[in-house]
Amino acid sequence: MVAAFSVLVFVGAFLAAVGVIGATVVPQRRRIARLASGHIEPAFAPLSQLASAERRIAVRRWASAPVQTDAPRFRAAA
Repeated sequence: MVAAFSVLVFVGAFLAAVGVIGATVVPQRRRIARLASGHIEPAFAPLSQLASAERRIAVRRWASAPVQTDAPRFRAAA
């Protein structure tokens, strides 16, 4: 009885492990096959794209900011 219960427990654990591995590998099977066949994926560089986007935004803000002059200060002093 204990042996049968042990077999059932280990078979259940094995099936659960195979299911989890299958659930994680199957959605990526095409990607895995491409990588295994020697195709290289393009580099994922979100930080460089973020840096260039932030520079663009900063330049646009700088270009659209009103130019401050010292004229009002000189008028107040006079």
